[in-house]
Amino acid sequence: MKIIKVKAKSIFTKTGLPGSDWTINQYVGCEHNCLYCYSGFMCRWKPYGKWGTWVEVKENAPELVKGNYVRGWVWMSSVSDPYQPIEKKLKLTRRVLENMNKRIKLTVQTKSDLILRDIDLFKEFKNIEIGLTINGFEGKIKKLFEPFSSTHKERVHALKILKKNKLRTYAFISPIIPELVNVKKCIKETKNFVDYYWFEILNLRASGEEFIKALKTKFPKSYKVMANSEKFSEFLEDLKDIIKKENIKSAGIEIHFPKWKTIKV
Repeated sequence: MKIIKVKAKSIFTKTGLPGSDWTINQYVGCEHNCLYCYSGFMCRWKPYGKWGTWVEVKENAPELVKGNYVRGWVWMSSVSDPYQPIEKKLKLTRRVLENMNKRIKLTVQTKSDLILRDIDLFKEFKNIEIGLTINGFEGKIKKLFEPFSSTHKERVHALKILKKNKLRTYAFISPIIPELVNVKKCIKETKNFVDYYWFEILNLRASGEEFIKALKTKFPKSYKVMANSEKFSEFLEDLKDIIKKENIKSAGIEIHFPKWKTIKV
């Protein structure tokens, strides 16, 4: 893994992402190396090599957040995972949290149970919510799609511990792929300690050629649903029915085919 240390000029970035007004990325790039990652487009501006093989570290991020207050919700993070493996050593995310104004409204999202390390800091914020991305990937599928992230069980356990510590939690069920992700099972495993859910169906266009080739070759039934508007519509209706029957609080379903939108359920 190539580590690139840089000095950033600013740390909060305006965003149009659902539910957020700002993003903060103390890292760019991610060691989790998820095959479907949508952030690979960053390589246009960061010519360090293939996405998933490098991480840019903004060394001065803790100093940039100190005394810096922004209104609205801040999402950590949009082009990295704040708790990717390197964070265990560098503790950059922890130092950012230590210096951040505790009145800032903060959403933290990750695929790592390393997030449990910072519960003490989360409790200092007046408005904070913690989200874990879950999808149920295990075994060969996990190794192919998300090789270096925490396991499904570890993420579910992290949500449980966060809720035990009286923190607001959400489950981001993503990427939802026909035949491969059991949404109903993911909900049942987490509904007792999750405040609400986000659902995101795989963004096939943004997932990259390597992932599309793997999906088409290894999981042709899944690919056919994702690539066919009629089959996709049927799949979406089935998903909406599952969510409604579970009687949970949902922020909506993000879909990207035939165009991006959020559907309330």
